[in-house]
Amino acid sequence: MNSRRNFLKASALVTGTTLLPWEKALSGIAGQSGKGKLQLRYRPYTLQLKHAFTLSTSSRTTTPVVLTELEYNGVIGYGEASMPPYLGESHESVLKFLGKVDLSRFDDPFQMENILTYVDGIEEANKAAKASVDIALHDLVGKLMKQPWYKIWGYDAAKTPNTSFTIGIDTPEVIRQKVKEADPYKILKVKLGRDTDKLLINTIREITNKPICVDVNQGWTDRQMALDMSHWLQEKGIVFIEQPMPKERVEDNAWLTQNSPLPTMGDEAVQRLDDVVKAHGVYSGINIKLMKSTGMREAHKMLILAKALKMKVMIGCMTETSCAISAASHLAPMADWADLDGALLISNDVYKGMQVVDGKVTLSDLPGIGVRKI
Repeated sequence: MNSRRNFLKASALVTGTTLLPWEKALSGIAGQSGKGKLQLRYRPYTLQLKHAFTLSTSSRTTTPVVLTELEYNGVIGYGEASMPPYLGESHESVLKFLGKVDLSRFDDPFQMENILTYVDGIEEANKAAKASVDIALHDLVGKLMKQPWYKIWGYDAAKTPNTSFTIGIDTPEVIRQKVKEADPYKILKVKLGRDTDKLLINTIREITNKPICVDVNQGWTDRQMALDMSHWLQEKGIVFIEQPMPKERVEDNAWLTQNSPLPTMGDEAVQRLDDVVKAHGVYSGINIKLMKSTGMREAHKMLILAKALKMKVMIGCMTETSCAISAASHLAPMADWADLDGALLISNDVYKGMQVVDGKVTLSDLPGIGVRKI
């Protein structure tokens, strides 16, 4: 460890720069695993969206989040809980849950399974709140290991897909503006589920021939109409349909998947690990999101299981800062599709992490989840 410390100091002298905070902490950690305490801190924050975000069932201009920090021997991991309305969480519920989390009983952050099993068992719900601790722990442990998580998992950063850029339900005028803003992106994601579905797609097709994936957010209620729409959408160059009908309509979703010319992806129907097996045969694939799955640990398990079941995988997000987006991006090399544009839709990000370069998810080589505070 002395050689590591000396190298860091020498590097700073040669380059004329000072050590980053995490480098300073690592330069003095010297095998202290098991000799410290985990300290959790958190604060509420509100994300401001650049445009109103309208789905089949709701519309909003802000998203509440809680930002977390997990410290061990001077090394800090960053995490986040994002709470869009349908998750049923809020600033109040997340802060209440995190107030029950006592990590002082753990003196070794590498006991990740024990720590996260304990956090998961505090209460049944609160998935985003649990994710905020999970992400911070992964960031911390990655920093202690001096490696980004995609390398720890053995994934190839060059294999990340392009990320889609999400366009909510809106007027044709605003849709045209959003399509122009999405010019650097290779694939678009369009929210459907109202009586304007064909109008929105036709409006976009007046401007661009880029591939489109559509997210109905459970907005279709008639399976024959859904099948007719899937054929029409195929003619319009759509790639897949996400959560076409209500998640409770298992037989209808399975029937559509069997008959549709386009793949179907389960989103609201697929929250955690147990849901993956239930989704097999009902959908062509699943959309994995950290805020649904309680974080990186379970999301990774869902990815492995879905691949074993020969299902398609999409790595998705809520409206989030670059903290949670970057955490999810480490799974992207194994995904068929990515929808990791959440931080691009807000105007007050507080982190810098994963970048979208020419439309492609581009991972950071910083250790942990790969973020810095702005």
